[in-house]
Formats: sequence, structure tokens, C-alpha cells
Amino acid sequence: MSTAKISPTPRQQGGPPFLMALPALLLFAVFALVPMGIVVYLSFTRWDGLGSPAWAGTGNWHEVLTSDVTRHALWLTLKFMVVSWLVQTPISLLLGVFVAGQQRYRALLAVFYFVPLLISTAAIAIIFKNLLDPNFGLGASLDLPLLNKNWLGDPELAFYAVVFVIAWQFVPFHTLLYQAGTRQIPGSLYEAASIDGAGRLAQFWHITLPQLRYTLVTSSMLMLVGSLTYFDLVFVLTGGGPGYATRLLPLDMYITGFQSNEMGLASAISVVLVAAGLLLSLIVVRFSGFSRMRSQQAGV
Repeated sequence: MSTAKISPTPRQQGGPPFLMALPALLLFAVFALVPMGIVVYLSFTRWDGLGSPAWAGTGNWHEVLTSDVTRHALWLTLKFMVVSWLVQTPISLLLGVFVAGQQRYRALLAVFYFVPLLISTAAIAIIFKNLLDPNFGLGASLDLPLLNKNWLGDPELAFYAVVFVIAWQFVPFHTLLYQAGTRQIPGSLYEAASIDGAGRLAQFWHITLPQLRYTLVTSSMLMLVGSLTYFDLVFVLTGGGPGYATRLLPLDMYITGFQSNEMGLASAISVVLVAAGLLLSLIVVRFSGFSRMRSQQAGV
């Protein structure tokens, strides 16, 4: 009588399972942990980027925590995170649900919505810098008083102009997330709701939104943590101006390090950025149920 072969366990094949993750852990240590350790060390030194770093103790941290410019940049970054989330989330959600339909014209629109992600950030900033120019931009060319404003030169308008441009670039990405999430919702739920007499709005509110809660958490985490990394578009579009109106924390780090040649201070600001990102991620994971996510597909 033949006997079935028993495949060897991972331990019998060649050691503990964690060895499979060792290459990835080594890469993470070399390219993330070691550079971060160097940055933490530099945050306690005075260094102009050329000579040898000189130990400064907690002087850099005291200056960073008491600097009005850096504190304003931190507050501006937090404000940007909230406003950006409030702008991008509802637009992305509605567009994602819309293009999830099976009609061909919706698939065609989904392609057009994705175009901004194919354009480089620097190119987008240059395009909108010219479009928003009060002298020869879109508003001046079309003679539209509503658009013909000094969007990038007015401290009150520049911040929201940056929010708009970044939303224009990244809404397609989050739309794609919501589109994928919507297409995973079992169709039987909508069929049952239709039989019970529920309309489109009721189906969206009681079926689509609850089923997309994990997608909403994922999109929000990417959006909020990503708000801590916006540099290139803001740098090209406004340079942090006018004044300090759009000087977000990543841009403040760059200006401090590479224009003021204060690498120690810039390193301290970068540590604050990393700490803020980690803290924000932990908060989202802890209070959103992200760690308890399970597949919501039918039969899975």
C-alpha cells in the first residue's frame, strides 16, 4: 500500500522561519535604521555640511523647540494634514464609487482621472505656477475676476492654492483605492437592498460606506503620513512663501540645512518629522482597527 509523502516543515528545510525575512531586515537596517541613527547623532551637533561636526548637546533641540519659524511650520503642517484630508477624502470616495461601475464610459473616465499621477511633481508645480499667475495666467487670459487673483502671492490664498494643487495630483491615487474597494463589495448585498426598496442613496449610505471602512482607513493613513513628506511641489510652486505662509516642516528642514547651512538643526527637524509620522501611524492603527482588518469578500 502506498503512503502519501509528508512535505518537510520550514524548520526541517533549513532553519527557523524568521531567516526568510532576514534579507529584508538587513536592507531595512542598512538603508533606514543606520541613516536614522546618524541623523539622530547629527541633531546633537553643530555642522555646516563641510567640516567636522562639533558636539552641541541639546542646543539644537532647544533652538528647534523654541523657534517661532519651526513651530509655525509644524502648526502649518498639521493644518495642512487636516485640510488636505477633508478635501481629498470625499472627492476620492465619490469618484472611486462612481468609476467602479461596469459601464465603459466610467472605465474611460478612470483612465483620465489617473493622468495626473503620470506627470512629474516638478512639472505639475511649474504648470500651476503659470496657470495661477495673476498677470498672464488662466484668470487673466479668460478675464475672469473670480480666478484672477494673486493665488500664490497672497498669504491668505497661497496655502489653499497648495492644498488644491496637491489634491489635484493625489486624488486619482486614492480614487483608485476606493474603486478597487467598491468592486470587492458582494453584489448580492445591493440586490437584497433593491428588493427591500432601498434607493441609490440608501445603498451608498448603508452598504457602500460601511464596506469601505477599511479602505477609508488605509487611504487616510497614506494621506496623513504623506502630508509629512510634501516638499518638491511646495518648493517649486511657492518656495515656502509668501513669507512663511507655505513653509511646511519638510521645506523648513531643507531651508535650514541647505540654505542656512545648519545641518544639525535640520537633522533635529527631520527627527521631529520621523517621530510625528510614527506617532500618527500608531494612532491610526490603534484607534481605527487597522490591525484587525479581515477580508470582506464573500466566502473569504
